[in-house]
Amino acid sequence: MAAIQDPAGQNARLSITPASTAGIRVLTLRGEIDADTVQGLRDALYIDDTPTSPRSVLDFSDVTFMDSSGVNVLVTAFHRARAAGGWIRMAALTEPVQQVVDIVGLDTIIPCYPTLSEALGA
Repeated sequence: MAAIQDPAGQNARLSITPASTAGIRVLTLRGEIDADTVQGLRDALYIDDTPTSPRSVLDFSDVTFMDSSGVNVLVTAFHRARAAGGWIRMAALTEPVQQVVDIVGLDTIIPCYPTLSEALGA
């Protein structure tokens, strides 16, 4: 599948490559998650008030930055997935993302795994 980019079709600071395996949606994220790029993540995770998939794993292995706007979208997506009988997991967090997750306690809400394969197999 093609990477999702900004609405204007220009090269975004965040690219999102969706895939699916065993009924689990995998979003491979690359770049920065901030107020300028978070809409792409929001769109990839849910359409309007409905999660695009009740079970999703987000691969953060190529994410260089995430601020509170990313945290807010992830928490909202978690609650929506849970309401639909599903879940969200985060995998392969880079050091900058891990620092944000630790500071806000996001890992107490959304499970984090060291690798994508572990997140898929949990």
